[in-house]
Amino acid sequence: MVQRRPILSPAVGMLFLLPALGFVLVFLVFPSLWVLQISLTNQTLTGEAALRPQFVGLANFQALFDFENWMIRGYFGNALRNAVFFVIGSALIGQAGLGLAIAWAFHRRRGLLREALYTLVILAWIIPDVVVAFMWVAYLDRDQGTLNAILSTLRLGRVDWLIDHPLLSIIIFNTWRGTAFSMLLFSSALATLPPSYLEAAAVAGASAWQAFRDIILPSIRSHIITDLVLITLWTFNTFTPYLITGGGPTFRSEVVSIYTFRIAFQHFEFGRGAAVAVVMMVINLILALIYLSTLRREAVAR
Repeated sequence: MVQRRPILSPAVGMLFLLPALGFVLVFLVFPSLWVLQISLTNQTLTGEAALRPQFVGLANFQALFDFENWMIRGYFGNALRNAVFFVIGSALIGQAGLGLAIAWAFHRRRGLLREALYTLVILAWIIPDVVVAFMWVAYLDRDQGTLNAILSTLRLGRVDWLIDHPLLSIIIFNTWRGTAFSMLLFSSALATLPPSYLEAAAVAGASAWQAFRDIILPSIRSHIITDLVLITLWTFNTFTPYLITGGGPTFRSEVVSIYTFRIAFQHFEFGRGAAVAVVMMVINLILALIYLSTLRREAVAR
């Protein structure tokens, strides 16, 4: 058997990679190291620490993980807990579940209803954040909001959503906002399945749920894993809820991204804000490693 020679030598291949490596170094590696350096100081925007920041070691990280005040509103533990609820509710259950349900319900249907629904879901995804936030603030308003007008018509009373249920409000908002990605991903995955699989299940007398559980879910498992990891990363880092509630009232809807913004750019404590950013980078790195290892195992299994 004749062994083929590579078209490019390793040196030439590395030469082509240099521009991409340069971008990675300039826009990823260097900012990460810079943030890590700031997180080890007491640097601020104003005061003496702005001119002569001092090295404080891990003091900023110790303050973040002060378990005596861990779950008090306004502290990092409360923001991290809210972020976990926000990710589970809006990404793992909301976006992934609703996206899969829509894709499964319409994967073999064609017509005006399917096109209209897909168009509306995609529009919710591509409209600019500020416009969407303004729409939802108006929609959830206690006195003039559309949702409360509907509830009043049904004699269910009015609810001050942004005050009484701020975390639930941003979960519902983010679900509505981001379902399109999961829907499109699962629709493309279902489109690749041979029709004979479901036809054989129907002939065998399997119910729709049995066919979904035993055929559809195992067949699109890798797509489900990809979707869950990506939307988890995006949801954990999103800043859009700030446009709805500002993290309030009394920090009840403050997630980690909003907490970082408040510490670094409202209190001007760059050292503490950088420490939060480092913790977020570590969490994102862990999720990315889980994603890559899972994809590697899926590839080996095939």
